[in-house]
Amino acid sequence: MPGTILDVKVSAGQSVKEGDLLFILEAMKMENEIFAPASGTVSSVAVQKGATVNPGDTLCVIG
Repeated sequence: MPGTILDVKVSAGQSVKEGDLLFILEAMKMENEIFAPASGTVSSVAVQKGATVNPGDTLCVIG
């Protein structure tokens, strides 16, 4: 769903495990936590705090 990124909890080069918190997204006046779908290293973060995002947008790449 469309929303606004309230907080970015990761940066490029950071190692994450499946289930780690990546972003906090506000959508429909609710805060939604976005978790890592897999373990790996964050190779890039495509959004920053305050960015408006839509369904299907890439937020980060985990490799």
